[in-house]
Amino acid sequence: MAFNWKEIFTVSMVLFAVIDIIGSVPIIVDLRNKVGHIQSEKASVVAMIIMIAFLFVGDEILKLIGVDTSSFAVAGSFVLFFLALEMILGIRLYKDDNPSTASIVPIAFPLIAGAGTMTTLLSLRAAYATVNIIIAIIINIAVVYLVLKSSSKIEKLLGANGLGVIRKVFGVILLAIAVKLFAANVKLLFA
Repeated sequence: MAFNWKEIFTVSMVLFAVIDIIGSVPIIVDLRNKVGHIQSEKASVVAMIIMIAFLFVGDEILKLIGVDTSSFAVAGSFVLFFLALEMILGIRLYKDDNPSTASIVPIAFPLIAGAGTMTTLLSLRAAYATVNIIIAIIINIAVVYLVLKSSSKIEKLLGANGLGVIRKVFGVILLAIAVKLFAANVKLLFA
């Protein structure tokens, strides 16, 4: 498989929903208020490097521990399913400590390139061409950078209710993608 606009769009939407940078605006604003300046460029570039590296190395890690891509994709579909439930229902299933400083560590990892994103990347690799995933990563990092740069303006523009609606809409999209990913890969486990 090669360059495909439809795949790029689909993967971009999946990553956008998983990264949930719009839903993270309140966290980013809170971090900015606590520590002052957030290095948007550095955080974006580091997150992109982590995601692209994991896209290639993650598969080798799976082979090393003896797990096939289909099994990982099915497991990833469960993670996406629960992430989607969190977004739709407004609950927190996964609890993480609040970071005390706004450096690369809390912003680039785990906020942008976290466990959900890593799982999603390997799951997507089972269904989509690598070149399309890389382009989708770059598109998402560009969006992440813009959001990091203008997080306070976005918060004022959308308000709490607007952010909540966007989060729920992308939660439903993510839920549908999780079901599709599960259905496509679970057959391969029993073939």
